[in-house]
Order: sequence, then C-alpha cells, then structure tokens
Amino acid sequence: MSTRDLYTTAPSTPTWQVPATGAARFSWEYEDGRERLLALYQKGKDKQWDGSTRIDWDLEVDPYDPLGTPDEVLTLHGTRHWAKMTEKDKGDLRRHYASWQFSQFLHGEQGAMICAARIVESVPDLDAKFYSATQTMDEARHAEIYGRFLHDKIGMLYPINDNLKGLLDDTLRDSRWDMPYLGMQVLIEGLALAAFGMIRDTTDKPLPKQILAYVMQDEARHVAFGRMALRDYYRQLSDAELREREEFVIEGCHLMRDRLRGVEVLENFGIPKKEAEEFSEQSEFLHLFRKLLFSRIVPCVKDIGLWGERLQKAYLDMGVFDLGDSNLDLLMTQDEEIAERLDAERFAAEEQARVAEVEDAIAEGATGE
Repeated sequence: MSTRDLYTTAPSTPTWQVPATGAARFSWEYEDGRERLLALYQKGKDKQWDGSTRIDWDLEVDPYDPLGTPDEVLTLHGTRHWAKMTEKDKGDLRRHYASWQFSQFLHGEQGAMICAARIVESVPDLDAKFYSATQTMDEARHAEIYGRFLHDKIGMLYPINDNLKGLLDDTLRDSRWDMPYLGMQVLIEGLALAAFGMIRDTTDKPLPKQILAYVMQDEARHVAFGRMALRDYYRQLSDAELREREEFVIEGCHLMRDRLRGVEVLENFGIPKKEAEEFSEQSEFLHLFRKLLFSRIVPCVKDIGLWGERLQKAYLDMGVFDLGDSNLDLLMTQDEEIAERLDAERFAAEEQARVAEVEDAIAEGATGE
C-alpha cells in the first residue's frame, strides 16, 4: 500500500523542495586529521548494522496499544471528552498518538539524513566528511526502520509537524556550513533523543523498545560528532558570530518547547485547536518531556561554547539553566549500554532456544531407539 494512502491528511505535494545554498567544499589534505574524530569515524564504521536482521520484526504489535500507554498519560484523560469515549475510541487515540510520534521521528530522520549529506558536502575538513558519511547511512537506516514500523505495525502516518518543518527549513536554507550541525546535531537530535528515551524507558512493548534503543545507540555517536566539530570551530568565531548562533538556538528551543505537542491528534478527534492546546499544556507527560528535552540540549550548547548572556537568560526564563551542568557523556554511555544489554539478552534467549531444540532432538532420537 502506498504511504500516501496511510496519511491521516495527505501531503499537498509528494515532495518538499528546499532551495540549497552555500558552497560544496573539497579538501586536498588526505592524511592529517583530528585523532578523536577519526576514532569516532572508525567506531561509526564498526557499529553499522542491518535493521532487517538486528530487530525482531516477527514480534506482534497491537496497533491500538502499540506502546502500552497508560490511560493517565493520554492528554484527554480526566477531561469531559474522556468520559464520553468508548474503549474503541481510547484505542484509536493511542494509535493516533503513536502514529503522530513515530511519524515525526520518521520525518526527522529523513531531515537528519539530508543534513548529514549536506555536512559531507560543505564541511571543510576531510575527517568530518568521513564521519558524516557514516552518519548519513545511520540516518537512512533509522528512516527505513521507522517507516517499516509505521507501515507494517501501526498502519497510519501523520504529515510532518509544521514547526519541525520550519526548523528543518531554517537549518537547510542557511549557507553557513556549521548550521546543519547546530540545527540538526544539537537541536533536532536533542529533541529526538529526549522523545526516544522517554518512550524507550517507559514502554513495555519489546519491538518499539528495540527500535528506540538501537537508534539511540547511533545517535550517541552523532551528538558526540557535533560537539567535537562545533567546539573546535566556535573557538575561532567573533562575539558577533557567536551571538547569531545563540539567537538561532534560542528561537529553535522556544519552537520545540512550545509547538511540538501533538495538537494535530486532538484536532482529528474533533477538538477545537485552542482547546486542544490548553489540554496539551496541562499534560504532566508533556511537562516531563520538556524537562528531558532540555537535559540533552542545554549541556551540549554550553559544551560547544554558546553560553552568552542572552542565551543564559533565555534558559533561566525557561527554568532549565541548571541543566547546563548535566553529565551528557553519562547519558550517552547509558544509551550505548542499554542497546548492548538488549542484544545480550536476545542472544542469550536465542542460544537457550537452540540448546533446548538440540536436547529435544536427542531425546526424541533416544526414544525412537
């Protein structure tokens, strides 16, 4: 079935064209490179994986409860609308929310793939081009996996959120080579990691847990790459140039905090937009997500050297300034460990099943004698 047939509202055009700006840069230095970035490139090569085989796609998923979402987490719970909903309505609501979330993941991963390809093209250093090439492959794999989950397991897609689309548009239109790093590696990847991690750590459904854990293992490397490259470059910029980038970060943080709320889902259930926005703002789940969102972004922004007075004030006003001291390396290490633990558990279960199969065959042979 065509993806277009699965959209809640079909996109007006089959493609979205963003005018490309900026220069493609070649480097003629093929030997000299930053040791830590080349080590990350090697890790990027070593950690490539196949989404068709590493993920157990035979696991069943109930499209009307794909994430095991409790009633209390749903935005409409406790409202006058909830009292009128049947069990079927509540299942439909869970399906729509999961579809909206994973659709934004899918569209964001395509954006990440395009931004990584743009970095290959525009970044001046060959070591960064090398790593970005591995990231482009990672993001293609992520888009493939999210697309398969939506098509095969949920059977519904949502169009890209207008505000996520706007942030991607601003990121891709900018001619400065560092802006795809800043917009994608810091802001959009930070947003994605917060959303991925929140679902990964709360769902009791094995297939989405696998998908999110393995994607986050890759994303840990991507964020490390952005931090390395931008930290080195931003040391060279003037105060005026740094302020321009800080303004971009402030605008992007406000956009993600205030506009990515899943209001489209409630509108599809006949709730007026203003009322849907009010319900969303009252959601404890949304408040927790926002806190987690900034736990990934604020320490990264501080680490790369964007910590001017205006940016600090913006984070104080948002109530997230203290997150600048969060241990980002610890979070990324945990992301890697969770994926490795899932692999170990799965391989142990498969090995146990093989041993049991052999023992059964031996027992049947002995009985036959």
